[in-house]
Amino acid sequence: MAAIEFEDLKARVSSGEIDTVLACLVDMQGRLLGKRFHAQHFIDSGYKETHCCNYLLATDIEMNTVEGFKASSWSQGYGDYVMKPDLSTLRPLPWLEGTALVLCDVIDHNTHTDVDHSPRALLKKQVERARRLGFDPMMATELEFFLFKGRYEEIRQEGYRSLTPVSDYIEDYHILQTTKEEVVMRPLRNHLYAAGIPVECSKGEAAAGQEELNIRYAPALDCADFHAIAKHATKEIAWHAGYAASFLAKWRADEVGSASHIHQSLWRDGANAFWDADADYGMSQTMQHYLAGLIQYAPQFFYFLAPYINSYKRFVRNSFAPTTLTWSLDNRTAGFRICDANGANVRIECRLGGSDLNPHLALAAQLAAGLAGIEEKLELPAAIDGNHYADKRPALDKECAPNTLTEAIVNLREGRAARQAFGDAVIDHYVNAAMWEQEKYDSAVTDFELRLGFEQA
Repeated sequence: MAAIEFEDLKARVSSGEIDTVLACLVDMQGRLLGKRFHAQHFIDSGYKETHCCNYLLATDIEMNTVEGFKASSWSQGYGDYVMKPDLSTLRPLPWLEGTALVLCDVIDHNTHTDVDHSPRALLKKQVERARRLGFDPMMATELEFFLFKGRYEEIRQEGYRSLTPVSDYIEDYHILQTTKEEVVMRPLRNHLYAAGIPVECSKGEAAAGQEELNIRYAPALDCADFHAIAKHATKEIAWHAGYAASFLAKWRADEVGSASHIHQSLWRDGANAFWDADADYGMSQTMQHYLAGLIQYAPQFFYFLAPYINSYKRFVRNSFAPTTLTWSLDNRTAGFRICDANGANVRIECRLGGSDLNPHLALAAQLAAGLAGIEEKLELPAAIDGNHYADKRPALDKECAPNTLTEAIVNLREGRAARQAFGDAVIDHYVNAAMWEQEKYDSAVTDFELRLGFEQA
């Protein structure tokens, strides 16, 4: 969804209102990477294509070149990809003076087709799969994060040892405390809205210094694009105001983590295909099959909801982070919550994803699992009422979410549905990324180990 048309951009460049265009891809970690174009060059020719090193889709979060990727390596010389601006994503960035942004698809030089493991390509493929079945996927993500006093540079120089949240107490729905944070949150809401991203609201969340930003539901690709831009904007706007925004899933052991809940439904002919007024809870057969697929194949796709070692620290009982792959009606202890049951807006909220997820990969994974449920006409297991953290249910081991990255890696590597949906090369690519994340952690010596064994071992 564009906020401005290309002809409008030309006019703004001519008037001097815009002088810089950011051309960005979405990398494996969900970040915006790219180039700053002089706006005149962009409208003259840069809008057609530009280029980037193909290692941008084969690095870890620290931009290290990682061995083991077949698509990009030292032995292949780290060549180029084509970055093809998707002009439907063109928008101004009001928080950066004179600047506009366009997202790019990543194209292979030789085949002139999408690079299969690029996040936008993965999501587009699943959207097309849904459309072949007659559905338009509509989705929304919640962005939770913590605000800390001080900029990133100051916090890094202190070794992350003096992290001070912007609030001293829990601020869930708290108006007085969030008023104090409007120096960040007000420009965030307004700038994003002016950029064509349909922000609904922000609120205090369940811990001191924790925020939540809500963006209106949209077609799946728009939803993921909105999320990636909003996350980037949050960090930049907070930095300009002298604060640091962190989307780390779990920043402290005795605090709640940050999530990114995913709301989803399938639409047909402009109406919610999940809604059936005559069905139990208003859940159509389509919705039941889709939810059954989400549950059945969640283990295989779990890496795309929890991609880092730290991601799994969030899954703690009685923390509002689910620990089971179960569903229920309007129940925040469940992995999948049904919202607006018996209403025309009935939908599924996946509560498993952390704030550190890549939105394009996470939404692609949700669609892949749900659509498999429809194609295979999977039977939906019974809903579970009450406290889903309780340990008195049958088949509990089967219902438990993966609790380590190692487990998620095995599930992804061996997952039949994942390989059918994304292809062997894509799955192997992300398995390699996940294994490197695990290897880095396994070789690190942590503060916990020093405290425990420095003297006593």
